[in-house]
Amino acid sequence: MVDFPPRRKPSRKGSMADVPKDLLDQIKELERLFSVDQAKLKEVTEHFVKELEKGLSVEGGSIPMNPTWVMGYPDGYETGTFLALDMGGTNLRVCEIILPEENGEFEIIQSKYRMPDELKAGDSEELWEYIADCLQQFIEYHHEVEDLEQMDSKLPLGFTFSFPATQDFIDHGVLQRWTKGFDISGVEGKDVAPLFEAALEKRKLPVRLSALINDTTGTLIASHYTDNTMQIGCIFGTGCNAAYMENCGSVPKIAHYNLPPDMPIAINCEYGAFDNELVVLPRTPFDVIIDNDSPRPGQQAFEKMIAGLYLGELFRLVLIDLHDNKCGLFEGQDISKLRKAYSLDASFLSFIEEDPFENLSETGELFAKELSLKASKPELELCRRLAELIGTRAARLSACGVAAICKKKSIESCHVGADGSVFNKYPHFKARGAQALREILDWPKGKRDPVDIRAAEDGSGVGAALIAALTIKRIKAGNLAGIRNTEGMK
Repeated sequence: MVDFPPRRKPSRKGSMADVPKDLLDQIKELERLFSVDQAKLKEVTEHFVKELEKGLSVEGGSIPMNPTWVMGYPDGYETGTFLALDMGGTNLRVCEIILPEENGEFEIIQSKYRMPDELKAGDSEELWEYIADCLQQFIEYHHEVEDLEQMDSKLPLGFTFSFPATQDFIDHGVLQRWTKGFDISGVEGKDVAPLFEAALEKRKLPVRLSALINDTTGTLIASHYTDNTMQIGCIFGTGCNAAYMENCGSVPKIAHYNLPPDMPIAINCEYGAFDNELVVLPRTPFDVIIDNDSPRPGQQAFEKMIAGLYLGELFRLVLIDLHDNKCGLFEGQDISKLRKAYSLDASFLSFIEEDPFENLSETGELFAKELSLKASKPELELCRRLAELIGTRAARLSACGVAAICKKKSIESCHVGADGSVFNKYPHFKARGAQALREILDWPKGKRDPVDIRAAEDGSGVGAALIAALTIKRIKAGNLAGIRNTEGMK
């Protein structure tokens, strides 16, 4: 019997044996630029904790730390029928969620409606009319009523409006600015609730707006509903964000409401704006270019280093620099397609990292198809390593926000509900983030991770319905903090 040596673990770096020295030198330089070691992770996290605190203060800071007026978690015994409206960049989703008497259960019916491009830059009234039309179609189809006015009572609705908005009440929200390709005049700086409600009233729809929410807050609440060890909700997608439950006594900027100090309130961090002052973030020259060329330089510093919108652009900028100034990558070829800003997205890097072949043949085909470039094997090895470095840095830095909330709240063990395209689809993102958490929080080896980031429940649908249910429950209990319109909701 022949004794074979132990099988070598498969390496995602491929073989570097045939990579020329000039390319190897560039790979080492890229590793230096994009690697974030344990000491830097801890430094970023410690500063993050201070910035979370500052955001809760009267003076405020870069991180908005918006109070949401969601005052506590569901207990699993919420019941009733609720509507949820999810306004995204591509689709409008309408859901009906039934919360039965069984603890932590729900039933959902939903329909999607395309958000026409012409509406995104059109008239404010046209937008709300379209949304009301979709709601009307949904109710008429699923309730089989000819006259909506004959319905016995109004259905409470939770509206997921995931655009930057300030809220003095849970059932209102002043739009700060449009994002996601929207540019509708006459809405920024205004409360969107009365605009939406006017469109509902015009059609006499049996719907009452109970709560206006952000998808991250919805993720926190929906995830806790099915798993009560969930204490943080996160989004790692085109952007990044987190929400968690704070005590009112720890939020100085709402002290004038004189709420009980131990009363819980969900905070929507909006922490993509962390370290806009650039105190600790390990930016590369390529991060600086992305920021300078963005619509809002100096804002969303953290988001620009970890969010899906920017990962492909980072990759593209490095390749152009290597071609123009360093090692003549893709020498003698036309790289005009590569020069188009934001022509590569995070899925391009995902594809490269998932290439299972030692010769990186699928990556080679991708470059040929998308960029009309013929890459040599050594060039493909460099591109693979670069994709790994950018993806790994994003995952490791993303863990700093979660670790900071854990440290601030002295959370030693919990589940974290995460959603978003990068978390759900980018290869190894979860494992790389988990490794970074171990390094930041100094967990002993060989034991199960006490803070576990898991796939979240449907925050913008189920979460919105649950928050509507919680709002009605509060009104019945006489806890009216942060609720503007209580009429008809008891």
